[in-house]
Amino acid sequence: MRNKGKKRMMFLLVVASVIGFSGCSYQKESKATAQASSVVNLMEQSEIGSMDTLSTQDTASINAQVNVFDGLYQIDDTNKVAPAIAKDFPNISDDGLTYTITLREDATWSNGEPVTAKDFIYAWQRLATPANQANYMFLLDGTFKNGTEIINGEKDPSELGAKATDEYTIEIQLEQPVPYLTSILAFTPFFPQNEAFVTEKGDAYGTSSENILTNGPFLMKNWDQASSTWDLEKNEDYYNRDAIKLENIHYEVIKEAVTGYNLFNEGQLDMADIYGEYVKQNAANEELQTVLTSYIHYFKMNQKRDGKDTIFANENVRKAVYYAIDKEALVKDVLSDGSEAINGFIPNNFVFNPETGKDFREDAPLEGPDKATALAYWQKATADIGDKISIEMLTKDTDADKKVAEFIQDQLQTVLPGLTVEIKSVPLNNSIELTRKSDYELAIGTWGPDYQDPMTYLYNLVSPNNTNYENKDYDQLIADSNTTYANDLATRWDTMIKAEKLLVEETAGIVPIYQRARSIMVNPSLKGVYYPTFGPSTIIKYAYMEE
Repeated sequence: MRNKGKKRMMFLLVVASVIGFSGCSYQKESKATAQASSVVNLMEQSEIGSMDTLSTQDTASINAQVNVFDGLYQIDDTNKVAPAIAKDFPNISDDGLTYTITLREDATWSNGEPVTAKDFIYAWQRLATPANQANYMFLLDGTFKNGTEIINGEKDPSELGAKATDEYTIEIQLEQPVPYLTSILAFTPFFPQNEAFVTEKGDAYGTSSENILTNGPFLMKNWDQASSTWDLEKNEDYYNRDAIKLENIHYEVIKEAVTGYNLFNEGQLDMADIYGEYVKQNAANEELQTVLTSYIHYFKMNQKRDGKDTIFANENVRKAVYYAIDKEALVKDVLSDGSEAINGFIPNNFVFNPETGKDFREDAPLEGPDKATALAYWQKATADIGDKISIEMLTKDTDADKKVAEFIQDQLQTVLPGLTVEIKSVPLNNSIELTRKSDYELAIGTWGPDYQDPMTYLYNLVSPNNTNYENKDYDQLIADSNTTYANDLATRWDTMIKAEKLLVEETAGIVPIYQRARSIMVNPSLKGVYYPTFGPSTIIKYAYMEE
């Protein structure tokens, strides 16, 4: 659509849930049956790492952030991008390099100050600042003008291609067209931050509910980084407060499936994630909901630790591991929650071919497990590195993660003679820190999409990365997808397929294991919770309790 030399933002990939634009503002209709005051009890499987939107990449933190902050855009209950602080979708220049976004003028911070364009620019410049070591700084690399140079320390963050042209207008300059930009702007690292408040709090910012300033539908209470419980209270000053029906939400960290299941049955939880035997027991229970997510669980095989090559620097070792795991047995016998075995890094039902509409996974089949092939590669490997090998497998300390680790331990030790696998189970924050520093050998990683494009997965393995996988051909394919073929969607699609095949099947840089499903016991009176295929795993802000 053309409009005075501008065009409305259009996603240039056909996506799983057809990410479209649902009008000029996302206002949930009031439910006649909704209670005026509601308290909901929920669980997370891990502690919140930080409420600084620049410092986190864990599910619990992101889930919390989308309920207490608003960005320019949000994900609605049809899995579409919709305006939030932005009045409308961007106006885009004909060359696709300039985005102009107008903000609504009735959004406020929890201290009463208005949310302005400068709050977004400050947050994005802070995201770009190398000294901050933001987990998602890479999203600015090759997208926002000067982003790459700033990340590399060659330019100042103030030169980032984004500015406030007035109090309520943002102009973004891009290096090349980015077909998924609006999806990125709905993601938490692009949420606004109040410069005066962040500066005042310094290193304490984001470490407790007293050390955050929010602008979303709920206010956070009773949380710090040591907390296993926290509360959300409705923000009565929220611009869309009439759409918010829940008055209070209480969260508790519950890592054992049996604990959550029992608390749900006792009426102390309104939602509880379960797996395995509990899913089987409740197959006919109307309270059970199963949702196939876009989270991929995979092996991260670190090729260099403490400056020295690990056994995973040997490609034959990586390929032996690639072919060794019976993924179907894992999802059927251990998880039993609807999760699906997967051979690729891009999930099923996530993105579709822009010309044919075929699922990425249909267009990009990859070889699966084969014990004979695994053994053949293992024999080649042990000829070089010896036949008695011990490795440490890092995993999170949740019940499900530990069960998965034990299954994989048995599989690897059975299929690959002479291999001993020791499990190291640690809390989520410890796991994140160890992998960030490349202080591990083998780790069970999890990645959920931040935006709806294959690049949200593939870019993670561009060098340098915390697995120390380095392949110049892979890096070039990713660079070509983001630059040379940015507007040639068919060629871009084919190039990303080649990149994934090189990463996974040809070099075994990682080993995808399964695409996670969530089996959730849900109070039948709790309505309006939804589960996006990218960004947060759960959005509760428009939920309500039916009488």
